[in-house]
Amino acid sequence: MTIRPITDDDSVAITDIYNWYILNTTITFELETINALAMQQRIQEKRVHHDWLVGVVNQEIIGYAYYGAFRARPAYSHTVESTIYLAQDRRGQGLGTLLYRELLHSAAARGFREMIGIIALPNQGSIKLHQKLGFEETGVLKQVGHKFDRYIDVGIWQKSLG
Repeated sequence: MTIRPITDDDSVAITDIYNWYILNTTITFELETINALAMQQRIQEKRVHHDWLVGVVNQEIIGYAYYGAFRARPAYSHTVESTIYLAQDRRGQGLGTLLYRELLHSAAARGFREMIGIIALPNQGSIKLHQKLGFEETGVLKQVGHKFDRYIDVGIWQKSLG
């Protein structure tokens, strides 16, 4: 897998990956699919101060990871929140670990001190990934999400970068 910064041309492939998760999982709390233009706007917003990476295998985007502001207030400026998605047929192959590691390096190189991962529960795959990369569970928010006619807990995971 090659890992590179995202470009505006990647928005269609990224949107396809993400929309599958919207329609089929509780991993994201979005309820409606988005279009490539909306994704392109999200990409551009993140790239101003943060990083967004894509994983490419045989010239096909198989996943993406990014980080952005954890909270808007200035006191949180050294903390970022991470996100990672892989094409559903690429999970469980170690590609997420490689992509997430590169994201961690990027955030540390830009001087960010802490990274937060938010995991809709249950999600053993994401929990294992965060554990493997040195994140620690710092809490659970009970029944804060609602999707597919049920309430969903959210795990909070944290990793120090510096």
